[in-house]
Amino acid sequence: MIEVTVNGTAHRLDADPDMPLLWALRDLLGLTGAKYGCGIAQCGACTVHVDGAAVRACQTRLGDLAGRQVTTIEGLHPEGRHPLQLAWVSEQVPQCGYCQSGQIMSAAALLSENKRPTDADIDAAMAGHICRCGAYQRIRAAIHHAAANS
Repeated sequence: MIEVTVNGTAHRLDADPDMPLLWALRDLLGLTGAKYGCGIAQCGACTVHVDGAAVRACQTRLGDLAGRQVTTIEGLHPEGRHPLQLAWVSEQVPQCGYCQSGQIMSAAALLSENKRPTDADIDAAMAGHICRCGAYQRIRAAIHHAAANS
């Protein structure tokens, strides 16, 4: 049994310690916000927080998370009203939306460390996220919007 706290709720998971966190979230806990994109931690679609840091869930072993805090997009705000989520809507960021939960989770980790990021800070924090729709300018605008309103 692996004990991990996800979105503030403690879970005891009877799973292989080598199971990627992404599959535990989606298949065992029914949290489908983090998406499978590439499986090699290069696209960012599966990004979640572990103890507040953005990590790629597809390459994070469940066995390495015993006693740690995991936050998914579902746990960012109980009603989906985190400043970033609101800014995403205001700036009309999503097109297909596939990458957006991972993008928002990385942006949330950035804003928790840097309340007023520059374009360069945002670009560095968001590096490695692939948006198939090319919404990068709107993503940056939404992060600035959230920073100004939080």
